[in-house]
Amino acid sequence: PDPALTRRAADIDVFDEELAQRIARMWDVMYEAGGVGLAAPQVGWSARLLVLNPEGSRDDTSGEMVVINPRVVKKWGKATAQEGCLSFPDIFVDVSRPAGVRLQWQDETGEQHESDFNDFVARILQHENDHLEGVLLVHRMSPVDKIRWRRELDELAAGAAAG
Repeated sequence: PDPALTRRAADIDVFDEELAQRIARMWDVMYEAGGVGLAAPQVGWSARLLVLNPEGSRDDTSGEMVVINPRVVKKWGKATAQEGCLSFPDIFVDVSRPAGVRLQWQDETGEQHESDFNDFVARILQHENDHLEGVLLVHRMSPVDKIRWRRELDELAAGAAAG
């Protein structure tokens, strides 16, 4: 329920040691939480940055990506799959998204990239990019899912209000 999670994150234009340190901390948070992706707004930082590793393990970093200032320039196909979110622990819902995307982004040095992604990696990128746009998993839930998960969502809201 943190209002910062529902606002569009700010672009990054400085690629320095402070950025590198924040990215390193994001990797730690993501792996400690057992995730495959993490967006900067989820750790209280309004920045257009996300990290991902579809393997979800420090033991296999071959899929690690740092994505800064992403822009989806093309989408194709359609796929529905179950998604969870570190901001909504233990809640899983089916979400329909494009099966593939073409993404433009910068890496941690500021270098520009463009590539196509499909399937699970495309889903992670779209889910985390949603966070950069202020869109949360609850916004992707069907009305039935919102009813099904009402108690858990209410508990999260109450916990945030109390904490």
